Amino acid sequence: MTGSDNGRFYITTPIYYVNDKPHIGHAYTTLACDVLARFKRLDGYEVMFLTGTDEHGQKVEKAARDKDVTPQSFTDSVSQNFRDLTARMNFSNDDFIRTTEARHRVACQALWSILMERGHIRLGSYAGWYAVRDEAFYTESEIVDGKAPTGAPVEWLEEPSYFFNLSEWQEPLLEFYEANPDFVGPESRFNEVKSFVRGGLRDLSVSRASFSWGVPVPGDDAHVMYVWLDALTNYLTATGWPTDGEFADAGRNAKFWPADLHMVGKDILRFHAVYWPAFLMAAGLPLPKRVFAHGWWTNEGEKISKSLGNVIDPNTLAAEFGLDQTRYFLMREVPFGNDGDFSRRAMIHRMNGDLANDLGNLSQRVLSMIFKNCDGVMPALPADPHDEDRALLAATDALIDEVRAQMGRQAFHEALRSIWQVVSDANRYVDAMAPWGLKKTDPARMAEVLAVLAETIRQAAILVQPVMPDSAARILDQLGVAADARDFTAVGGKDRLQGGTSINKPEPVFPRYVEDEAGQGV
Repeated sequence: MTGSDNGRFYITTPIYYVNDKPHIGHAYTTLACDVLARFKRLDGYEVMFLTGTDEHGQKVEKAARDKDVTPQSFTDSVSQNFRDLTARMNFSNDDFIRTTEARHRVACQALWSILMERGHIRLGSYAGWYAVRDEAFYTESEIVDGKAPTGAPVEWLEEPSYFFNLSEWQEPLLEFYEANPDFVGPESRFNEVKSFVRGGLRDLSVSRASFSWGVPVPGDDAHVMYVWLDALTNYLTATGWPTDGEFADAGRNAKFWPADLHMVGKDILRFHAVYWPAFLMAAGLPLPKRVFAHGWWTNEGEKISKSLGNVIDPNTLAAEFGLDQTRYFLMREVPFGNDGDFSRRAMIHRMNGDLANDLGNLSQRVLSMIFKNCDGVMPALPADPHDEDRALLAATDALIDEVRAQMGRQAFHEALRSIWQVVSDANRYVDAMAPWGLKKTDPARMAEVLAVLAETIRQAAILVQPVMPDSAARILDQLGVAADARDFTAVGGKDRLQGGTSINKPEPVFPRYVEDEAGQGV
């Protein structure tokens, strides 16, 4: 349930809170969205891929004060770090939204006004536990040893507040979940969401009066909107909603809302799978089609924290190991949705095993033999293929449907495993056919074998483009595949690599990673 039936696809990252520098968790979420956005574009969809920064709230106001700068100056600086990350990691987002933008302020106040007019917001007073770090309210039953379930310190808060009538949306939410069994993934997380809602919902405080860094409540400047009502609205803002006024884009909104997929970390699932749908129901707006919550990373088995000094900088990873290698590792190493552990050993194993030995060596061997033994001219596929040829080509042609289904479930690791199974099949086929021996005994058969292998490499390279766009492009360049013949209309047996084209001497795409005694790459 992650693809529009109208050939359009809207995917979002959470907007990232600007209280710190980007880390591996931010890169992981955005990378998953980037991979899916690229995949959908190659599959013929018109895609809108959104990311951005969440810049309001008490935590940001305090961080700016500690640095003796204005909140706007502080957020301008930190938001740029996230924008820079999108470029360094080769993310293909179509928009980057900041909650301090005028278009977003207009959208937030429009949503508030609708909720107020429909009778879903009332003025009252709040007394309860609040975690500044999480920008979240917690019930007494959720407090453990004086802290929030996340481990964040909490403080007792008493102040005037507007409330959203969340308690009235318990049954409508449960009915919606029942009617939309794929609304939240993975299933274990959806069960947690349903259990939380069945346990009873309390009205939600949606404004704060004790600080001023936020979107002012329409008609009551003494209050600013609760940061999560403000933040979640970004997904609507970017589509040109509201569809009248200064920033309106009715066509874009009609084309892309509701969102096909909100990708989030598991720690913010409740906001996206409970509060956000309730806000939208109350406003009479369509709900997103799916929310997927992925897991967290540890570092060499330890929880990542600034105090331990083991925060993983994605820019550092890409600089040391290579950008596409880093992208591949993050999407392949851990079943998407589960928690995962980063280790140098695992990273190097993937680089040298999956990339250098398997795909890289296959491509280099085959193209080198074609360059050397076929006078640099791509051989033609056999007119009368052998059983072994048919088996490998059938497995290759079947990949697109298999990978499409896995991507639709956000099973990125399974999609890559499927592709690598065919790469392994191709490596076994090379060993079984031994084209180096056929050069002397049957050069015509040698050429057929190399053509079958080149076709397998072509399709594999097209399918890994979403994960490793630069490396895949280099392989396709070396195969002589035209730039306009690299989308998914060219795989699955609909098209074949044509013989007769000249190729250049191939260059290795995935070099082996070798560490020196100090544990650094050489």
